[in-house]
Amino acid sequence: MSGLVVRASTEADVARCAEIYGHHVLHGTASFEIDPPDTAEMKRRRAAVLDLGLPHLVAERDGRVMGYAYAGNWRPRPAYRFSVEDSIYIDKDAIGQGVGKALLPVLIAQCTALGKKQMVAVIGDSASTPSIRLHASCGFRTVGTLENIGFKFGRWLDSVLMQRPLGENEGGEA
Repeated sequence: MSGLVVRASTEADVARCAEIYGHHVLHGTASFEIDPPDTAEMKRRRAAVLDLGLPHLVAERDGRVMGYAYAGNWRPRPAYRFSVEDSIYIDKDAIGQGVGKALLPVLIAQCTALGKKQMVAVIGDSASTPSIRLHASCGFRTVGTLENIGFKFGRWLDSVLMQRPLGENEGGEA
């Protein structure tokens, strides 16, 4: 984790984020997309996150973006307005180097400061143990598994649902 700086993303980071994400789309199960979105689509997605007032972060080392994370609304209906879903993608050559461990706590803190009360992780494939371990180390607990919910690379994949409370969340007034 040494030398990592976590900061708000800028539009200049989007091409690098698209490169990182594209690798996961083409070679991994963290995303159930089949075709990587282009940079223009990634710019649109980042703008949509920022338009919601939610964080979109990058972790960089020596000026190079090594991973990114953002929060999105868990669901669009008004009753879910205090719940967010996190997404984290790490450069293929930086996996296991603490990039996710640097990004996720900052994302959690920023969402908490925004008054969000729950964060959900939807982890593609129950075999994604590094992501499951990362989330567990940051206070998430597994709340369910959607079995055989996606089909990619010629096989059926699960989605693991993990959740953690943010801030003071005892079920009181919103």
